[in-house]
Amino acid sequence: MGLKVADPSPAPRPGPVTLEGRFGRLEKLQPGHARPLWKYFEGQPQLWTYIGAYGPFDTESDFAAHIERFAGSTDPYVYAIVDKDKGPVGYFTLMEIRPAHRSIEVGHVMYTPALQKSPLATEVQYLLAKYVFETLGYRRYEWKCNALNAPSRRAGQRFGFVYEGTLRQFVIAKGRNRDNAYFSMLDSEWPKRKSNFERWLSRENFGPDGKQKISLSSLNADTQVT
Repeated sequence: MGLKVADPSPAPRPGPVTLEGRFGRLEKLQPGHARPLWKYFEGQPQLWTYIGAYGPFDTESDFAAHIERFAGSTDPYVYAIVDKDKGPVGYFTLMEIRPAHRSIEVGHVMYTPALQKSPLATEVQYLLAKYVFETLGYRRYEWKCNALNAPSRRAGQRFGFVYEGTLRQFVIAKGRNRDNAYFSMLDSEWPKRKSNFERWLSRENFGPDGKQKISLSSLNADTQVT
């Protein structure tokens, strides 16, 4: 028998919140996000390489239809990522939502070049994790990806997710085999991860040239096992 869970009641489902940060915000995806997002997705077919269910899109109308469908979904529940200066630059979701077990996953992480490697790319992961653990009260937060997707594996560990293993021949995606690499963050680990996020995001961690002084990967070095 496992340890008794202090609160075994179901967790709330995610909702249409707006979470503000220093570099931008996340907000519920709406059909109106399609046009500004297309500006950054157009001509970037490589962004869809490891997305198993959809994409790439050749036209703005096809992309807009995808965004409209996605905006109406409850699982995955989709949030637009909005840069304070550039507007919408990507989206991600909360998915595999299991309130009875207080388990949830961040997935469909779509970062355009305008978002990649920016402070906002990290800040929104912090804002979403904080929402998952502190507002909704989930106890397990998952990150999983195609096992061949090395950038996603590195990103998950950089954000503080711990590698758990790889499930082989998990699905057939776009006619190809996909093994899934699994990572997780637990509620008991969140205080440390939160502190690391906040230390990295602090103004003191960036020089006049905007470069970081200490990396988030080094702060979360205990996750760097593959």
